[in-house]
Amino acid sequence: MDTIASLFSFITWPVSWVIVQFHKLYGAIFGPDTGWAWGLSIVSLVVLIRICLIPLFVKQIKSTRNMQALQPKMKAIQERYKSDKQRQSEEMMKLYKETGTNPLSSCLPILAQSPFFFALYHVLSGIANGKTIGVINQPLLESAQKAHIFGAPLAAKFMDSASKVESLGATLTDVRVITAIMIVMMSASQFFTQRQLMTKNVDLTVKTPFMQQQKMLMYVFPVMFAVMGINFPVGVLVYWLTTNVWTMGQQMYVINQNPTPGSKAQAHYLDRLVKSVTQHGEVQGKRRRAVVQAIVAKGPDRNDNERKFITGLSKQGFVAQSDGSVVKSDAAVAEAEGGAAPKRQQPKRQTKSQRQGGAVQQDEAAAKTSLSKGATVAGDSEAEAPQEQAEPQDAKPKQDAAKPKQGKPTAGQARAKSGQRKGQQRPKHPTKK
Repeated sequence: MDTIASLFSFITWPVSWVIVQFHKLYGAIFGPDTGWAWGLSIVSLVVLIRICLIPLFVKQIKSTRNMQALQPKMKAIQERYKSDKQRQSEEMMKLYKETGTNPLSSCLPILAQSPFFFALYHVLSGIANGKTIGVINQPLLESAQKAHIFGAPLAAKFMDSASKVESLGATLTDVRVITAIMIVMMSASQFFTQRQLMTKNVDLTVKTPFMQQQKMLMYVFPVMFAVMGINFPVGVLVYWLTTNVWTMGQQMYVINQNPTPGSKAQAHYLDRLVKSVTQHGEVQGKRRRAVVQAIVAKGPDRNDNERKFITGLSKQGFVAQSDGSVVKSDAAVAEAEGGAAPKRQQPKRQTKSQRQGGAVQQDEAAAKTSLSKGATVAGDSEAEAPQEQAEPQDAKPKQDAAKPKQGKPTAGQARAKSGQRKGQQRPKHPTKK
């Protein structure tokens, strides 16, 4: 580890200078020789480095999502050119170039942070060995050696001998207990961070070897950090524990606010968005409007979570617009003004006996209707009788002789008459009389 740290000695001076500046600030508050002053200086160094790495972290998120989206195409290329490795590599590079994806972008934050990590390790090793390094002169070296974090010296390691620990003014038991606790916390935070990524922020509809690799790393990284942690000074453990906690919180924020499409985190995010729209009647925030706009633009290519989101809005009476806003639908406005519209119910299915009984009732109703129509016709003919009296007397006998005597029509006659076609009747042929 010392050999690797020496390779990054060019950055030792900037790292030591930043630590000394923070030490001046915290030393004025807690005292220059306290573990709080030196420990918070290391924590502040981590925060400063991680703030500078935020653009790389955003690029890492985009690269990881692009890699997840390309997994089906990559798998198809591997199966198609299974026997031709060179052609397979060429097609992979072509795919990366067309989509603008860089597989190394997901490792950028770790790679960018490594020089600072090894430079800090180099500084703390110099403090443990009593050597001035970078900006740390002899007075600062003596102050750092006196600093203890919960009874463990800043430069002590889990594997140090008892004599070396005693020379730093501590006991071997205190050093090993504190370092063991910090190693466990460091490994646990790494495991939780990776598990959170795998269980909440991965598209579960795509099953690829990439997911299996990520799942394996979820168990490999904590074990690796636990093995390496026994050779880290307490100050480096503080550094690595702080950066793990920062990564965990930063990733939690990204998962809650900008989840991967198709993941569980996206389903939870869209549920919260529907509740917010229902409560306020609009999409609040520029970023949320951009999310709604992207979902509307997808059209039929939406995933299950996005389709449920559109359905949830419609149930609440809202329709998403192409600009990311929502408007009240006409059905919702009518319901709010006139009350809930009655739901259309399907007719109940009848049994065979009920259907037959209904048919008999319809026949009886038709017969009654025919009788009533016949009676109405008879009444109309009687009502026309006074009008006939106004005609000449000589025409009346002829009409009476030609017209048969009218009586009350029977049911059969009324039924036959009701079945005749309305309007002028066609004359019968003479042969059919």
